[in-house]
Amino acid sequence: MILLIIIGMSLATVIPRFIPAFIVHKLVFREWLNNWLRAIPYAALGALIFPGILSVIEGEPHIGIIGGIVAIVLASFGLNIVLVVIGAIATVFLLTL
Repeated sequence: MILLIIIGMSLATVIPRFIPAFIVHKLVFREWLNNWLRAIPYAALGALIFPGILSVIEGEPHIGIIGGIVAIVLASFGLNIVLVVIGAIATVFLLTL
């Protein structure tokens, strides 16, 4: 009985995830919509990161903002994401000494 419940619950979570993937794959969107859809991950990432930047050190949001600016500058040079993150962390660390 428990095994049937587990299988049912797994199907209830898997099916709604797979159906849109198969449907969207077959649809052809206009170019402007494709461009908009490609921007969503970057917008979501920014929405997740920005509040963290402002709250790196309570009462001192400028330190996080400087670290974010350093990350943007490093990323604009095309550096690896690991180097960008290390650069931003090192900046915040040096500003807090």
